[in-house]
Amino acid sequence: MRYPCLVPARLCRTEISLELDREGLTVYGEPLEPVRWSGKCNYQDKARTVLTAEKKLVEITGKALFPGDICPGLAVISGGSAELFGVKRRVLQGSKARNPDGSVNYTEVLLI
Repeated sequence: MRYPCLVPARLCRTEISLELDREGLTVYGEPLEPVRWSGKCNYQDKARTVLTAEKKLVEITGKALFPGDICPGLAVISGGSAELFGVKRRVLQGSKARNPDGSVNYTEVLLI
């Protein structure tokens, strides 16, 4: 059975470059090279105001949605960085939405 893609490629119009961190070390004890991916995504952003000691801080968060699995070599997306609209943001977390047969329907990356 073929499952419908919940994030169609025709709705992905925002250019993005990702560097996703890999967990583990090389044989020399250095961190593994990050997984690099660039392409188009469906990006939704929002801003919220957080009260701090200085009385106000505006925090911009966003969500990037990709059709399919953008990093099949990674079991989990735990961190990294993204560049979109000329601004570099940090990857807070990522998730892979799976179909009942175990294949990845879409990938979601939360940015701050």
